[in-house]
Amino acid sequence: MLRVELKWLTTCFFGLILSACSSVPTESEVLYSKSSREQIYNIAQWSFEGRLGLTGKNDSWQANINWEHEPNKEAIKLSGPLGQGATVIQLTGNLVSIDRGDGKVQSSTQPEAFINQQLGMFVPIRSLRYWIVGLPEPTVAFIETATGFVQSGWLVEFKQMQRVNEDSMPRKISVSNEQVKLKLMIDQWKISVANAK
Repeated sequence: MLRVELKWLTTCFFGLILSACSSVPTESEVLYSKSSREQIYNIAQWSFEGRLGLTGKNDSWQANINWEHEPNKEAIKLSGPLGQGATVIQLTGNLVSIDRGDGKVQSSTQPEAFINQQLGMFVPIRSLRYWIVGLPEPTVAFIETATGFVQSGWLVEFKQMQRVNEDSMPRKISVSNEQVKLKLMIDQWKISVANAK
């Protein structure tokens, strides 16, 4: 009898955990619209936690991602299950540094070329800072599509949105060209109050 009750309690407990983990309000019926997102350019600080998948012609990998944005600074932490193998990428102006936790911090003044060399495939890190909040890079031409836009040869699609405070922010994002496909699932956003330009 006790064994049956314990089994029932365990089932209920895990059921509650799973339902709590999947309680992020999503808006699958909301279509992407750049014009309704212009105020997002004004947000000075934001961060998110999620999961990243990157696939190239010869390689692919997945990681947990934590991205913190401040004016003129990006801090991106990539890690495996339970935080194993953490790598921290920091981008400040034209300086990028990569810390793999081994005490040997590498840096370069050519961010995208350096990150490309480290990852083994090209990732447009500067543009991603805008794309992941649902906006094209403001100084580069783009073509709007029904679910996102095309910019600098990359197709950026917002597969699902989620409510964050008063804003609708990306939850599932796909960024791809002929060589690389990046998939991002954002579990939690933290956004500061928007600043005026």
